[in-house]
Amino acid sequence: MVDVKKAKKLIIDNCNTAKVTLLTLSDVHGCILAETVIAAFDTPLFHQSAMDGYAFSFDSWNGENELHVAGEIQAGTYSFDLLKPLEAVGIFTGAPLPAGADTVVMKEKVIVNDNTIAINDGQLTKGSNVRLKGSQTKKGEIALNKGQLLTAPAISFLAGIGIDKVRVFEKPLVRIIITGKELIKPGSTITPGKTFESNSFGLVAALNQLSISPVSVEFVDDVEEEIVQAITNSLDADILILTGGVSVGDYDFAANALGKCSVEKIFHKVKQKPGKTFYFGRYHQTLVFALPGNPGAVLTCFYEYIAPAISCFTRREYLYKCKMPMAEDYKKKSGLTYFLKGKMNFDEVSVLPDQESYLMSSFAISDCLIKLDEEREYYRKGDMVELIKIT
Repeated sequence: MVDVKKAKKLIIDNCNTAKVTLLTLSDVHGCILAETVIAAFDTPLFHQSAMDGYAFSFDSWNGENELHVAGEIQAGTYSFDLLKPLEAVGIFTGAPLPAGADTVVMKEKVIVNDNTIAINDGQLTKGSNVRLKGSQTKKGEIALNKGQLLTAPAISFLAGIGIDKVRVFEKPLVRIIITGKELIKPGSTITPGKTFESNSFGLVAALNQLSISPVSVEFVDDVEEEIVQAITNSLDADILILTGGVSVGDYDFAANALGKCSVEKIFHKVKQKPGKTFYFGRYHQTLVFALPGNPGAVLTCFYEYIAPAISCFTRREYLYKCKMPMAEDYKKKSGLTYFLKGKMNFDEVSVLPDQESYLMSSFAISDCLIKLDEEREYYRKGDMVELIKIT
């Protein structure tokens, strides 16, 4: 068996160089920019009204005289006429100011009398309610730097400066194979000896948490030939995840099936609890993770190993790590790193009950995994421990 630190290093060492792809804005949410984006235009493209109101030349107005209304400008239109002194035009939010105008008064601050207006705004100053050309970004400036996470606001910003495609680090293609003769779908009629399958739901949800959608989820009986065929069909993926069949039982065929498919075993078994029988291998550029069947072990291995591997592809860090003091004493056996389901409470973390890997009731309400060192046996209340936040 390898230790946890070695297992993580071997996985990262075998990750491929991140690939860059050009995508439209509709497909880049959750991606990391692989290029620095330069503004191609001034934004706004013109001096723009920030209000519905009237545009005029502030210096031509003495604070008292009325202004003649010479027309109006809607958003999406443009006036090439020069505004004369003591003239105003009705203007709407987002519309371009005509030449000769530099100020907008809100429509609520004027008194309209036929074709004239009287301004009643003691706070009005030159340039009020005007968005200046290039006040957001200027042509040739950096709009977003390489490495920026593309959130909804970032994507909206790029669209607003005329960008429709960007180069991003490509998300990995992920396939999942679930093995187990005993598994039936939730909602099915339960029969003796059967168990409701949950690992596919947990893995898909965990991947979605990382903005990754698996391209396939396949269910296979505990028959070696069927598992071999399923693996063979899935080795075009960047990441292949199997669950079940990685121990040493008579019907644990996953590791042997991977060998028959020419997957190179990097390690099999890690000094940890849960998930000791965790397997990692490689087929050319495909990373292969074979996880124990117990759902607690599946998600623990996902958060500790698979999520960091996905980060190598996307260049995005997904899970927040920190240290917090223990809320109570805890005793463990030496020789294994423990990953415990925990709950953060203000300034300390509590170990939840029911830590066995098949028990999901505590995992369901946990918000973190607590890492306890391999050789250490005793933890006292107040001792600092490493956490990985999973919600």
